[in-house]
Amino acid sequence: MPCLYNYSIMSRIYFDNAATTALDPVVLDAMMPFLTEKFGNPSSIYSYGRETKMAIESARKTVARILNANPGEIFFTSGGTESTNTAITAAIRDLGCKHIITSRIEHHATLHTVDHLAHSAQVSLSFVNLTKLGHIDLTHLEELLKESKVRSLVTLMHANNEIGNLLKIKAVGELCNKYDALFHSDTVQTVGHYPFDLKKLPVHFINGAAHKFNGPKGVGILYVNENIRIKPYINGGAQERNMRAGTENLYGIVGFAKALEIATLRHEQDSAYIKGLKTYMAEQLQQTFPDILFNGDAMGSSLYTVLNVSFPMTEKSDMLLFNLDMAGICVSGGSACTSGANSVSHVIKAIYNGQAANLVPIRFSFSRHNTKKEVDVVIEKLKELV
Repeated sequence: MPCLYNYSIMSRIYFDNAATTALDPVVLDAMMPFLTEKFGNPSSIYSYGRETKMAIESARKTVARILNANPGEIFFTSGGTESTNTAITAAIRDLGCKHIITSRIEHHATLHTVDHLAHSAQVSLSFVNLTKLGHIDLTHLEELLKESKVRSLVTLMHANNEIGNLLKIKAVGELCNKYDALFHSDTVQTVGHYPFDLKKLPVHFINGAAHKFNGPKGVGILYVNENIRIKPYINGGAQERNMRAGTENLYGIVGFAKALEIATLRHEQDSAYIKGLKTYMAEQLQQTFPDILFNGDAMGSSLYTVLNVSFPMTEKSDMLLFNLDMAGICVSGGSACTSGANSVSHVIKAIYNGQAANLVPIRFSFSRHNTKKEVDVVIEKLKELV
Protein backbone atom coordinates (compact mmCIF):
# COMPACT_ATOMS: atom_id res chain seq x y z
CA MET A 1 0.00 0.00 0.00
CA PRO A 2 1.18 3.60 -0.55
CA CYS A 3 2.65 5.48 2.40
CA LEU A 4 0.20 7.67 4.32
CA TYR A 5 2.54 10.67 4.27
CA ASN A 6 1.50 13.27 1.69
CA TYR A 7 4.52 14.58 -0.22
CA SER A 8 2.55 16.59 -2.78
CA ILE A 9 3.11 20.34 -2.76
CA MET A 10 0.59 22.61 -4.49
CA SER A 11 -0.95 19.50 -6.13
CA ARG A 12 2.25 18.58 -7.94
CA ILE A 13 2.80 14.99 -9.08
CA TYR A 14 6.31 13.66 -8.61
CA PHE A 15 7.25 10.90 -11.07
CA ASP A 16 11.04 11.33 -11.00
CA ASN A 17 12.06 9.04 -8.16
CA ALA A 18 15.04 7.68 -10.10
CA ALA A 19 16.53 11.17 -9.74
CA THR A 20 15.88 11.42 -6.01
CA THR A 21 13.29 10.41 -3.44
CA ALA A 22 11.57 12.16 -0.56
CA LEU A 23 13.22 11.79 2.84
CA ASP A 24 11.26 9.35 5.00
CA PRO A 25 10.11 11.07 8.23
CA VAL A 26 11.29 8.05 10.24
CA VAL A 27 14.76 8.50 8.76
CA LEU A 28 14.70 12.18 9.67
CA ASP A 29 13.74 11.25 13.24
CA ALA A 30 16.76 8.94 13.44
CA MET A 31 19.02 11.73 12.12
CA MET A 32 17.72 14.56 14.33
CA PRO A 33 19.70 13.79 17.51
CA PHE A 34 22.91 14.00 15.46
CA LEU A 35 21.83 17.36 14.05
CA THR A 36 21.26 18.72 17.56
CA GLU A 37 22.64 17.44 20.87
CA LYS A 38 24.88 14.63 19.56
CA PHE A 39 27.14 16.93 17.56
CA GLY A 40 30.60 15.69 18.57
CA ASN A 41 33.41 15.13 16.06
CA PRO A 42 33.78 11.34 15.70
CA SER A 43 37.57 11.74 15.78
CA SER A 44 37.50 13.31 19.26
CA ILE A 45 38.44 11.06 22.18
CA TYR A 46 36.02 12.51 24.77
CA SER A 47 32.41 11.41 25.29
CA TYR A 48 30.84 13.61 22.58
CA GLY A 49 33.18 12.10 20.01
CA ARG A 50 32.87 8.56 21.30
CA GLU A 51 29.08 8.51 21.03
CA THR A 52 29.12 9.78 17.44
CA LYS A 53 31.89 7.35 16.50
CA MET A 54 29.76 4.55 17.92
CA ALA A 55 26.81 5.74 15.82
CA ILE A 56 28.90 5.55 12.64
CA GLU A 57 30.16 2.06 13.43
CA SER A 58 26.65 0.92 14.32
CA ALA A 59 25.44 2.24 10.95
CA ARG A 60 28.29 0.43 9.18
CA LYS A 61 27.33 -2.85 10.85
CA THR A 62 23.70 -2.36 9.85
CA VAL A 63 24.61 -1.75 6.20
CA ALA A 64 27.04 -4.69 6.19
CA ARG A 65 24.44 -7.01 7.72
CA ILE A 66 21.78 -6.07 5.15
CA LEU A 67 24.18 -6.45 2.20
CA ASN A 68 25.78 -9.58 3.75
CA ALA A 69 29.26 -8.06 3.74
CA ASN A 70 31.87 -7.57 6.44
CA PRO A 71 31.77 -4.18 8.18
CA GLY A 72 35.39 -3.65 7.11
CA GLU A 73 34.29 -3.78 3.46
CA ILE A 74 31.87 -0.83 3.79
CA PHE A 75 33.12 2.75 3.44
CA PHE A 76 30.91 5.82 3.68
CA THR A 77 31.31 8.47 0.96
CA SER A 78 29.51 11.56 -0.29
CA GLY A 79 27.45 9.51 -2.76
CA GLY A 80 27.49 7.31 -5.84
CA THR A 81 29.67 9.58 -7.96
CA GLU A 82 32.52 9.69 -5.45
CA SER A 83 32.27 5.94 -4.92
CA THR A 84 32.47 5.27 -8.66
CA ASN A 85 35.45 7.61 -9.07
CA THR A 86 37.23 5.97 -6.14
CA ALA A 87 36.71 2.41 -7.39
CA ILE A 88 37.68 3.03 -11.01
CA THR A 89 40.71 5.17 -10.17
CA ALA A 90 41.96 2.67 -7.58
CA ALA A 91 41.66 -0.25 -10.01
CA ILE A 92 43.99 1.54 -12.43
CA ARG A 93 46.33 3.17 -9.92
CA ASP A 94 46.62 0.42 -7.29
CA LEU A 95 45.51 -2.90 -8.75
CA GLY A 96 47.32 -3.16 -12.06
CA CYS A 97 44.45 -2.72 -14.50
CA LYS A 98 45.57 -1.33 -17.86
CA HIS A 99 42.40 -1.92 -19.82
CA ILE A 100 38.88 -0.65 -19.02
CA ILE A 101 35.74 -2.26 -20.42
CA THR A 102 32.49 -0.36 -20.07
CA SER A 103 29.39 0.52 -22.11
CA ARG A 104 28.11 3.67 -23.77
CA ILE A 105 25.00 3.75 -21.58
CA GLU A 106 26.76 4.15 -18.23
CA HIS A 107 26.17 7.07 -15.90
CA HIS A 108 28.46 10.03 -16.60
CA ALA A 109 30.18 9.38 -13.26
CA THR A 110 31.61 6.31 -14.98
CA LEU A 111 31.94 7.56 -18.57
CA HIS A 112 33.72 10.81 -17.71
CA THR A 113 36.04 9.01 -15.29
CA VAL A 114 37.10 6.30 -17.74
CA ASP A 115 37.52 8.88 -20.48
CA HIS A 116 39.82 10.91 -18.23
CA LEU A 117 41.87 7.84 -17.30
CA ALA A 118 42.12 6.70 -20.92
CA HIS A 119 43.63 10.07 -21.82
CA SER A 120 45.83 10.58 -18.78
CA ALA A 121 46.80 7.20 -17.34
CA GLN A 122 47.84 5.31 -20.46
CA VAL A 123 45.09 2.73 -20.26
CA SER A 124 43.09 1.38 -23.17
CA LEU A 125 39.31 1.71 -23.27
CA SER A 126 36.80 -0.67 -24.86
CA PHE A 127 33.03 -0.41 -25.17
CA VAL A 128 30.97 -3.60 -25.04
CA ASN A 129 28.19 -3.99 -27.61
CA LEU A 130 24.52 -3.65 -26.72
CA THR A 131 21.65 -5.91 -27.77
CA LYS A 132 18.60 -4.52 -29.58
CA LEU A 133 16.85 -4.01 -26.24
CA GLY A 134 19.83 -2.20 -24.75
CA HIS A 135 21.25 -5.05 -22.65
CA ILE A 136 24.97 -5.80 -22.39
CA ASP A 137 26.11 -8.35 -25.00
CA LEU A 138 27.78 -10.93 -22.76
CA THR A 139 29.32 -12.77 -25.71
CA HIS A 140 31.10 -9.62 -26.82
CA LEU A 141 32.14 -8.90 -23.23
CA GLU A 142 33.83 -12.30 -23.03
CA GLU A 143 35.57 -11.65 -26.37
CA LEU A 144 36.97 -8.37 -25.04
CA LEU A 145 38.17 -10.03 -21.84
CA LYS A 146 39.70 -12.96 -23.71
CA GLU A 147 41.52 -10.73 -26.19
CA SER A 148 42.99 -8.41 -23.57
CA LYS A 149 46.73 -8.87 -23.05
CA VAL A 150 46.67 -6.89 -19.79
CA ARG A 151 44.52 -6.96 -16.68
CA SER A 152 41.08 -5.47 -17.27
CA LEU A 153 38.60 -3.53 -15.18
CA VAL A 154 34.98 -4.10 -16.12
CA THR A 155 32.69 -1.30 -14.97
CA LEU A 156 29.01 -1.84 -15.80
CA MET A 157 25.97 -0.57 -13.95
CA HIS A 158 23.58 -3.03 -12.35
CA ALA A 159 20.51 -1.06 -13.50
CA ASN A 160 20.47 1.73 -16.01
CA ASN A 161 19.23 4.95 -14.44
CA GLU A 162 17.43 6.10 -17.60
CA ILE A 163 15.87 3.03 -19.22
CA GLY A 164 15.94 0.69 -16.22
CA ASN A 165 17.62 -2.31 -17.91
CA LEU A 166 19.05 -4.80 -15.40
CA LEU A 167 22.51 -6.32 -15.86
CA LYS A 168 23.13 -10.03 -15.34
CA ILE A 169 25.50 -9.03 -12.59
CA LYS A 170 26.39 -12.54 -11.41
CA ALA A 171 27.18 -13.69 -14.96
CA VAL A 172 29.40 -10.66 -15.55
CA GLY A 173 31.20 -11.28 -12.25
CA GLU A 174 31.85 -14.90 -13.18
CA LEU A 175 33.32 -13.83 -16.54
CA CYS A 176 35.59 -11.37 -14.74
CA ASN A 177 36.80 -14.09 -12.37
CA LYS A 178 37.44 -16.39 -15.34
CA TYR A 179 39.76 -13.84 -16.97
CA ASP A 180 41.29 -12.37 -13.77
CA ALA A 181 39.56 -9.03 -14.31
CA LEU A 182 38.28 -6.67 -11.65
CA PHE A 183 34.56 -5.87 -11.60
CA HIS A 184 32.95 -2.61 -10.47
CA SER A 185 29.18 -2.29 -10.70
CA ASP A 186 27.38 0.99 -10.20
CA THR A 187 24.47 -0.23 -8.05
CA VAL A 188 23.08 3.20 -7.14
CA GLN A 189 19.66 2.33 -8.61
CA THR A 190 19.48 -1.11 -6.97
CA VAL A 191 20.91 -0.83 -3.45
CA GLY A 192 17.82 -0.22 -1.32
CA HIS A 193 15.56 -1.66 -4.04
CA TYR A 194 16.84 -5.24 -4.40
CA PRO A 195 18.39 -7.72 -1.94
CA PHE A 196 22.17 -8.22 -2.11
CA ASP A 197 24.37 -11.05 -0.87
CA LEU A 198 27.90 -9.74 -1.29
CA LYS A 199 29.48 -12.87 0.15
CA LYS A 200 28.14 -14.78 -2.86
CA LEU A 201 28.12 -12.08 -5.55
CA PRO A 202 31.38 -12.09 -7.58
CA VAL A 203 32.06 -8.35 -7.53
CA HIS A 204 34.99 -6.24 -6.29
CA PHE A 205 33.28 -2.85 -5.92
CA ILE A 206 29.68 -1.66 -5.67
CA ASN A 207 28.24 1.70 -4.62
CA GLY A 208 25.03 3.14 -3.25
CA ALA A 209 23.38 6.51 -2.53
CA ALA A 210 20.87 7.03 0.28
CA HIS A 211 18.71 9.55 -1.56
CA LYS A 212 17.63 6.89 -4.06
CA PHE A 213 15.70 5.03 -1.34
CA ASN A 214 14.17 7.75 0.84
CA GLY A 215 17.35 8.62 2.68
CA PRO A 216 19.31 11.90 2.83
CA LYS A 217 21.32 13.41 -0.01
CA GLY A 218 25.09 13.73 0.20
CA VAL A 219 25.89 10.28 1.60
CA GLY A 220 26.72 6.99 -0.07
CA ILE A 221 28.73 3.83 0.32
CA LEU A 222 31.55 2.08 -1.45
CA TYR A 223 31.91 -1.66 -0.96
CA VAL A 224 35.48 -2.87 -1.43
CA ASN A 225 35.92 -6.63 -1.42
CA GLU A 226 38.16 -7.72 1.46
CA ASN A 227 40.50 -9.56 -0.91
CA ILE A 228 41.79 -6.36 -2.51
CA ARG A 229 43.61 -3.37 -1.05
CA ILE A 230 43.39 0.16 -2.40
CA LYS A 231 44.75 3.56 -1.40
CA PRO A 232 42.63 6.58 -0.43
CA TYR A 233 41.07 8.72 -3.14
CA ILE A 234 40.75 11.69 -0.75
CA ASN A 235 43.78 12.35 1.45
CA GLY A 236 44.31 14.47 4.56
CA GLY A 237 42.96 12.49 7.50
CA ALA A 238 42.55 9.06 9.05
CA GLN A 239 38.77 8.83 8.86
CA GLU A 240 37.05 5.71 7.48
CA ARG A 241 39.97 3.57 8.62
CA ASN A 242 42.45 5.72 6.67
CA MET A 243 40.42 5.27 3.47
CA ARG A 244 38.62 8.63 3.19
CA ALA A 245 39.88 11.83 4.74
CA GLY A 246 37.47 14.44 6.08
CA THR A 247 35.05 14.78 8.96
CA GLU A 248 32.30 12.22 8.49
CA ASN A 249 28.78 13.16 7.42
CA LEU A 250 27.50 11.86 10.74
CA TYR A 251 23.76 12.45 10.39
CA GLY A 252 23.88 11.38 6.73
CA ILE A 253 25.53 8.08 7.67
CA VAL A 254 22.93 7.43 10.37
CA GLY A 255 20.23 8.29 7.82
CA PHE A 256 21.72 5.97 5.20
CA ALA A 257 21.59 2.99 7.54
CA LYS A 258 18.06 3.76 8.74
CA ALA A 259 16.75 4.27 5.19
CA LEU A 260 18.34 1.01 4.03
CA GLU A 261 16.86 -0.81 7.02
CA ILE A 262 13.35 0.51 6.23
CA ALA A 263 13.71 -0.21 2.49
CA THR A 264 14.75 -3.78 3.26
CA LEU A 265 11.84 -4.38 5.64
CA ARG A 266 9.38 -2.93 3.12
CA HIS A 267 10.93 -4.46 -0.01
CA GLU A 268 8.41 -7.18 -0.71
CA GLN A 269 5.29 -5.03 -0.37
CA ASP A 270 6.78 -1.90 -1.93
CA SER A 271 8.30 -3.61 -4.96
CA ALA A 272 5.01 -5.36 -5.75
CA TYR A 273 3.03 -2.14 -5.34
CA ILE A 274 5.42 -0.01 -7.42
CA LYS A 275 5.68 -2.63 -10.16
CA GLY A 276 1.88 -2.57 -10.33
CA LEU A 277 1.95 1.20 -10.88
CA LYS A 278 4.53 0.85 -13.64
CA THR A 279 2.53 -1.88 -15.38
CA TYR A 280 -0.67 0.13 -15.09
CA MET A 281 0.93 3.22 -16.58
CA ALA A 282 2.49 1.22 -19.42
CA GLU A 283 -0.93 -0.23 -20.26
CA GLN A 284 -2.64 3.17 -20.16
CA LEU A 285 0.04 4.75 -22.34
CA GLN A 286 -0.12 1.97 -24.88
CA GLN A 287 -3.91 2.19 -25.12
CA THR A 288 -3.91 5.96 -25.42
CA PHE A 289 -0.84 6.50 -27.64
CA PRO A 290 -0.37 3.46 -29.90
CA ASP A 291 2.62 5.03 -31.70
CA ILE A 292 4.86 5.37 -28.62
CA LEU A 293 8.01 3.31 -28.04
CA PHE A 294 9.08 1.83 -24.73
CA ASN A 295 12.83 2.37 -24.45
CA GLY A 296 14.95 -0.56 -23.35
CA ASP A 297 13.53 -3.80 -21.99
CA ALA A 298 10.71 -1.94 -20.23
CA MET A 299 8.48 -4.87 -19.29
CA GLY A 300 11.22 -7.50 -19.18
CA SER A 301 14.48 -7.47 -17.25
CA SER A 302 14.12 -3.94 -15.96
CA LEU A 303 13.80 -1.88 -12.77
CA TYR A 304 10.31 -2.03 -11.32
CA THR A 305 10.63 1.70 -10.60
CA VAL A 306 11.42 3.04 -14.10
CA LEU A 307 9.40 3.37 -17.30
CA ASN A 308 11.04 5.20 -20.21
CA VAL A 309 8.79 6.11 -23.13
CA SER A 310 9.48 7.85 -26.45
CA PHE A 311 6.79 9.97 -28.07
CA PRO A 312 7.15 10.80 -31.76
CA MET A 313 8.53 14.29 -32.38
CA THR A 314 5.74 16.69 -33.33
CA GLU A 315 5.08 20.38 -32.94
CA LYS A 316 3.26 19.62 -29.68
CA SER A 317 5.53 16.95 -28.21
CA ASP A 318 8.69 19.01 -28.78
CA MET A 319 7.93 20.99 -25.59
CA LEU A 320 6.49 18.06 -23.67
CA LEU A 321 8.83 18.16 -20.65
CA PHE A 322 8.36 21.89 -20.26
CA ASN A 323 4.58 21.69 -20.57
CA LEU A 324 4.34 18.82 -18.09
CA ASP A 325 6.35 20.87 -15.62
CA MET A 326 4.02 23.82 -16.13
CA ALA A 327 1.13 21.46 -15.35
CA GLY A 328 2.79 20.44 -12.07
CA ILE A 329 4.01 17.03 -13.27
CA CYS A 330 7.64 16.26 -12.46
CA VAL A 331 9.30 13.86 -14.92
CA SER A 332 12.62 13.86 -16.76
CA GLY A 333 14.07 13.24 -20.19
CA GLY A 334 17.05 11.30 -18.85
CA SER A 335 19.55 11.37 -16.00
CA ALA A 336 19.03 14.07 -13.38
CA CYS A 337 22.67 15.02 -13.90
CA THR A 338 21.94 16.09 -17.48
CA SER A 339 18.34 17.26 -17.12
CA GLY A 340 19.28 20.79 -18.11
CA ALA A 341 20.33 19.66 -21.57
CA ASN A 342 17.96 19.98 -24.51
CA SER A 343 19.38 17.17 -26.63
CA VAL A 344 18.40 13.50 -26.42
CA SER A 345 20.44 11.71 -23.75
CA HIS A 346 23.52 9.62 -24.54
CA VAL A 347 21.68 6.49 -23.37
CA ILE A 348 18.80 6.89 -25.83
CA LYS A 349 21.26 7.73 -28.62
CA ALA A 350 23.29 4.61 -27.84
CA ILE A 351 20.39 2.15 -27.83
CA TYR A 352 19.12 3.54 -31.14
CA ASN A 353 22.59 3.79 -32.72
CA GLY A 354 22.34 7.55 -32.88
CA GLN A 355 18.98 7.49 -34.71
CA ALA A 356 16.97 9.21 -31.99
CA ALA A 357 16.52 12.75 -33.32
CA ASN A 358 12.81 12.24 -33.98
CA LEU A 359 12.04 10.89 -30.50
CA VAL A 360 10.92 12.68 -27.35
CA PRO A 361 11.91 10.36 -24.47
CA ILE A 362 10.26 10.76 -21.06
CA ARG A 363 11.31 8.87 -17.95
CA PHE A 364 8.58 8.15 -15.41
CA SER A 365 9.92 6.71 -12.17
CA PHE A 366 7.79 5.68 -9.24
CA SER A 367 7.92 5.23 -5.47
CA ARG A 368 5.62 3.91 -2.76
CA HIS A 369 4.18 7.43 -2.38
CA ASN A 370 2.66 7.44 -5.87
CA THR A 371 -0.87 6.27 -6.74
CA LYS A 372 -2.93 5.05 -9.69
CA LYS A 373 -4.96 8.24 -9.44
CA GLU A 374 -1.80 10.21 -10.19
CA VAL A 375 -1.17 7.98 -13.21
CA ASP A 376 -4.68 8.75 -14.46
CA VAL A 377 -4.09 12.50 -14.05
CA VAL A 378 -0.83 12.30 -15.99
CA ILE A 379 -2.45 10.30 -18.81
CA GLU A 380 -5.23 12.90 -19.12
CA LYS A 381 -2.71 15.72 -19.21
CA LEU A 382 -0.67 13.91 -21.88
CA LYS A 383 -3.83 13.62 -24.00
CA GLU A 384 -4.10 17.40 -23.89
CA LEU A 385 -0.45 18.00 -24.65
CA VAL A 386 0.20 15.34 -27.28
